[in-house]
Amino acid sequence: MESNSQDRNLPATERKLRKAVEDGQVTRSQYLTHLAVLGVGSVALVALAPFMFDRIQLHLARQLSFDAAAIREPRNMLGRLQDMSVSSLLGCALFAAIVITAVVLSNISVGGWVSSTKPITPDFSRINPLAGFGRMFTKDKLAEVGKMVVIIIVLAAIGTLYLARTIQPVAALVMQPSVAALQYMADWLITGMGFMLLLMLVVAAIDVPLQKFLHKSRLKMSHQEFKQEHKESDGNPHVKGRLRQRQRELSQSGSVSAVPKADFVVMNPTHYAVAIRYDDKTMSAPQVISKGADLLAMRIRDLARVHAIPVLQSPMLARALYANAEIGQDIPTTLYTAVAQVLAYVYRLKAALRGEAPMPGDPPEPDVPAELDPMRRAAAVVRP
Repeated sequence: MESNSQDRNLPATERKLRKAVEDGQVTRSQYLTHLAVLGVGSVALVALAPFMFDRIQLHLARQLSFDAAAIREPRNMLGRLQDMSVSSLLGCALFAAIVITAVVLSNISVGGWVSSTKPITPDFSRINPLAGFGRMFTKDKLAEVGKMVVIIIVLAAIGTLYLARTIQPVAALVMQPSVAALQYMADWLITGMGFMLLLMLVVAAIDVPLQKFLHKSRLKMSHQEFKQEHKESDGNPHVKGRLRQRQRELSQSGSVSAVPKADFVVMNPTHYAVAIRYDDKTMSAPQVISKGADLLAMRIRDLARVHAIPVLQSPMLARALYANAEIGQDIPTTLYTAVAQVLAYVYRLKAALRGEAPMPGDPPEPDVPAELDPMRRAAAVVRP
């Protein structure tokens, strides 16, 4: 069951935020972009205008200058035209670079840098007329249209008031000298542009935090989505259990090569085999260096016999060591006594084989705590 927007009241997790950035879904404010284009463009235009006018005036003077040399070599006119074109293109390129830089910085300041191609990847579902018509009447689109209508009304009101107060001086410019008229007209245009930029600054100051709030709201998650993401992040418990089992089997399989170093192998006749090693000079306690079940247990047994390592039958101890001890780790302290009994027997057996002592009797029955034996523990649970 899909959750509707009313159920989404949990903030987005870090994983969902990263996914949104990868998909190109970040906060953007078109009004901050408009402000960057108009503001920086106006400042750049005012700053570059004197230099550009001087260059244009110089090139026009050269274009309109005719002498005997120009008449004799008409191709010189093409060189002048080329110089004028190059200067104009360089000025336009500089202006465009300044505006583009301002647009990029304005977007980065709000949503950060996004290196994703997904927003520009062709999606034929977007050109579906019916789907596009439906998207025109969403709450976000209606709110955007309402905001634009308010801005247009305020901008029209400011423009009307400004024109009403300045139209008479502007109309009287026809009576002024051209230099003074041009200067007044430039000041009049700059002042009008300043009012428009002031309005865009106010709108952008409101729109930026609003867009951040709306972006966070769109990314909110329902309880079901949160649980599903948590499940995907941590992994399915059954899958994780199977992976751990497989890793354990691989680890046990790889430990078979350590069997020749063991002091003895204890077995549950056909199901479990555990190889134990103890060096009192380097170890604080006996360690399990290999263990396995079924076919792997048979491999451990056969390899131990090939290397003349004692193989003892002790089902309870074998099961307890297999269930509670890890390869390469010390055995549990609760099994110290049981393993010590077996080690003592093994040492006497090896001494007898070397001819240094009589043969020991039957192998001991180690004292294994009942709670460490999986079979006895399961029987106790089943018993009423």
